Amino acid sequence: MGNAESAVAVETTLGGWSARAEGFTVLAVTGPATTVLIDGRGAGSHAVLGLRPGQVIEVLAPPRGLRNYIAVRGGFAAPRTLGSASTDTLSGLGPPPLRAGDLLAVASEAGGWPVQTFVPGPPPAPAVYELQVRRGPRFDDLADPRVLTRVRWTVNPASNRIGVRLDAGGSDTAPRHRPDLPEQSSEGVPLGAVQVPPSGQPVLFLADHPVTGGYPVAAVLTSQAVDRAAQLVPGDTVRLRF
Repeated sequence: MGNAESAVAVETTLGGWSARAEGFTVLAVTGPATTVLIDGRGAGSHAVLGLRPGQVIEVLAPPRGLRNYIAVRGGFAAPRTLGSASTDTLSGLGPPPLRAGDLLAVASEAGGWPVQTFVPGPPPAPAVYELQVRRGPRFDDLADPRVLTRVRWTVNPASNRIGVRLDAGGSDTAPRHRPDLPEQSSEGVPLGAVQVPPSGQPVLFLADHPVTGGYPVAAVLTSQAVDRAAQLVPGDTVRLRF
């Protein structure tokens, strides 16, 4: 869109977003490949789209993946907290989530026009998502840390922007703490932390994760793996790879 990196975009979860243009508007929809409609007709994602006053754009749920991103030339005008216009679901900081009827004003953070007006979308989602991880600071707090990479994990419905909870499919295969592990004090945890609570259901910490935690961080997702984890939906199959 030729916007500054600080320009505000809109994040959708499983589609369900629509807006009516009140003026001439230029937009683009990225993230997983999805259906974009303008006045009910297919317009395609990952391309520059123009709206005339009164036209309606709709972003439907992607066949695979979770979150799409809508950018408007100039960026959306939104209040910022600590430099961010995101809604932090854990702390409550930032503006509230969008609601039906909200008016989205356009800011003035546009620069030169981009060279390309269309880019290929991401490749088709795999049957099994492989997420690369590095050893975490509490790797050795697990009785068998390598079980993290042996299990085919399933994404639990109790997942959100705070973290993705994984199920092992059987208590006998879930990772366990060392039996001699003392009670751990809370300590700082990074974006992408793979925290293992006593239940054996690892949690992959995403954008709204807490800054401290009291369970072992046995591994940490790479930055690319964090992006992929943010697109996981309940029922997806995941493998962790060191």
